[in-house]
Amino acid sequence: MPELIILIVIFLLLILIVVWGHFIKQNNSQTIINNSQRDDTNVNLYHEHKAEIESDFNQGRIDEENYQYLLAELDKSLLQDIEENKKASTNDVVENKAISIFWPISLTLFVLIFSFWTYSQNGAYQQLSQPLTGQGQNNGNVSQEDQAQQIITQIKSLIDTTVKEPNNPDAWYGLGQAFVNIGEFDKAIESFDQVIRIEGVTAELLGAKAQTYYYRDNQTLSNDVQQLVDQALTLDPADASTNILLGMHNFINQNYPTAIKHWEIVINSGKKNVNIQALNEAVDEAKSRLEQSGAGFNAQQQTTDSENETDAGPQLTVNVDVSEEIKNILIQGEDRVVFIYAVSSDAKHGRMPVAAVKLKASDLPVRVVLNDSKAMSPAAKISDVPTVNIYAVISASGGVGVKSGDYKAESLNTDVFKTEPVSLVIDTIVP
Repeated sequence: MPELIILIVIFLLLILIVVWGHFIKQNNSQTIINNSQRDDTNVNLYHEHKAEIESDFNQGRIDEENYQYLLAELDKSLLQDIEENKKASTNDVVENKAISIFWPISLTLFVLIFSFWTYSQNGAYQQLSQPLTGQGQNNGNVSQEDQAQQIITQIKSLIDTTVKEPNNPDAWYGLGQAFVNIGEFDKAIESFDQVIRIEGVTAELLGAKAQTYYYRDNQTLSNDVQQLVDQALTLDPADASTNILLGMHNFINQNYPTAIKHWEIVINSGKKNVNIQALNEAVDEAKSRLEQSGAGFNAQQQTTDSENETDAGPQLTVNVDVSEEIKNILIQGEDRVVFIYAVSSDAKHGRMPVAAVKLKASDLPVRVVLNDSKAMSPAAKISDVPTVNIYAVISASGGVGVKSGDYKAESLNTDVFKTEPVSLVIDTIVP
């Protein structure tokens, strides 16, 4: 839009320069009309007429009296023509100097009024006069109604697509997002469930569902939200939707260090289709509020101390292998996802993993170390609990949790400061 304004202004200036330039040029110069050619013509005619008069006199056609009279009249006529030429030249010069300023002013007003009238009729002036407050934001009630109508039309189109193509994941996902935009959260959740049915459980889809539950439950981390968050972070600790949600929740509750940590996880993950600029601005805003509250230094120091304590806390070593029977079964199919995670043995700490690792079945046997660096959330770390239940699960569906058809091994009530490695052999099929 600013470029358009500049072009219009330049165009108007060019027109005004032409109008006023011509006026100034005309008023600063005099046009001198050269009448010498006209005088020469009169003189030539004078001599021709005089020669004819003299010829008539010599041939006796006129007498002396008429001869003198005609010569006098001829001389008088020549003088009158010369005087008239001088007056005409003087009048021409005066007229050139007398161009009125009324004309350039009138043209200027006409150009400006006509341009702005045309511009306003096309509606562009209203768009330019309003600040851009957000992408897709409309001005006025009419624009909001148009936007609502567009969303309704989009939803109808997506519903038609899902009816014709019930296994189209893109249509179902778009429908879920559209329902979120109009506050139909339950319908949005149903749409996301259809995508999961088609493509399987992924961290991205779980994160989208978690956000929908979060808004449905009035921006609270309800049990439904927390369960989805735990599952998503187990699948992908850097999942964008989930970390953005946790960052926003902590920001609203003025827990700025945790909000910054979640947002920076996404920024540093290099994931596509993420508005990194908006996240950087959110991080800057959180840091600014920390400084205003005087807690900036303490929060930064706390984060640094927490990172330094990662190696000093519990270092629970786990060796994971798979039985020969199950290995022979796995060889015949596709490579499956393996989750190795620890949850608190005490139910009061919840079921969120305090440490988790995601691998492939082809990586087995493997040795992993469960410590605070493997935490899914700063609020649930292995150093916060005395004992844990350790699980190693080969998932049949690729989703988190222990489900029918999975292969598993477990070690219950394990001391987090146990120095000897914990050995797990996956040899049990979950009924």
